[in-house]
Amino acid sequence: MKRLIKTMDGISTVAGALAAVLLVIALAINSVEIFIRTGIDRTLFITDEYSGYLMCGLTFLALAYTLKEKGHIRMTIVHSLVKDRARLRLDGLCYVVGALFSGFVTWHAASLFWDSLATGSQSVQLSATYLAFPQFFMPLGAFILTQQFVCEFLKNQLILRGDTRGFEIRVEAGDLGR
Repeated sequence: MKRLIKTMDGISTVAGALAAVLLVIALAINSVEIFIRTGIDRTLFITDEYSGYLMCGLTFLALAYTLKEKGHIRMTIVHSLVKDRARLRLDGLCYVVGALFSGFVTWHAASLFWDSLATGSQSVQLSATYLAFPQFFMPLGAFILTQQFVCEFLKNQLILRGDTRGFEIRVEAGDLGR
């Protein structure tokens, strides 16, 4: 189980790194657009469209990494009322609900992707981009998020069993912050 957890964490880290690459590409496209508009009074015509695709892709790819790093915003009112093992059980329940919800999102995102792939849907913009390409990141990121919820549940179970040797498990701080 520990090897599976490390593998899932590694996949989430790679997805987070890929999200960072997409962010740099979006920055580069926008910088080139600014330079071209300012310097030679022209445009790329695709900057807005592709920036939107890249933002969608990087958002979905970064979700699992953010969960792994305990970076998602949490509502902690109920969480603060319970202590120790009860809190761990509550966290486990939340991970299960999160996995089910993100699995649902994965299914529907995959359905959207498959529909665009099968029908050859294209953007109505000047580029006429095949929509399956940018939509691919939605089911991929949602699937990685689902597996990260499972990973967090498994980590939670290891903590409940007291079997955390060989692991660095992040624990949220009691104050504002991680």
